[in-house]
Amino acid sequence: MAYRTTEARLDRDQALRARILDCALLRVAEGGFAALTMQALADDVGIATGSLYRHFRSKGELAAEVFASASQREVDALAAALRGPGSPSERLRVGLEQFAARAWHSRRLAFALIAEPVDPQVDEQRLLYREAYAELFSDLLEEGAGAGEFRVEQIGLMAACLVGAIAEALVGPLSPPARAAREAGQPTLELAQVSASLATFCLRAVGAKESIR
Repeated sequence: MAYRTTEARLDRDQALRARILDCALLRVAEGGFAALTMQALADDVGIATGSLYRHFRSKGELAAEVFASASQREVDALAAALRGPGSPSERLRVGLEQFAARAWHSRRLAFALIAEPVDPQVDEQRLLYREAYAELFSDLLEEGAGAGEFRVEQIGLMAACLVGAIAEALVGPLSPPARAAREAGQPTLELAQVSASLATFCLRAVGAKESIR
């Protein structure tokens, strides 16, 4: 008689897989993708290293799924802000400020998602999620242009520019050197400064009124 996987076994496997991903995300949030090794993760989960490979064929595959899971949360949060109440200009500012604040509250994870050198499989996910962010901005820019609030022509290109501006504005303050400077008590940029400058720059770039708050 052929062996059949029972429903209870499938449930256990799914629960273990979810626990592996939770532990992997915590490890990345605390030390970046460099801290995500299969041996260390197996110790965190309390299983043999070989058991990890029953769920993920390689570290790259695991890291890519961790990246996708963490990034999807940020895409969803940004989407909620950009589609919320208020004018397009107000929503753009709120979305940018909220994105910066979320990055600030989990700096190591945010830096890992934005700029840390990673496996090729993670880089593929990074490109996909940059496109997802750009699509959200494209929708808002199109709405704002239609309402006469934004002065933009190449909406897709401008949306990509916004994504790039966000990454470049945040990567420095979130970087390991900036973290080391903070820990040494040296003056560094604060969230309010970065957030306000980023929002002002992006609003000006799309032709919105600077007084929008």
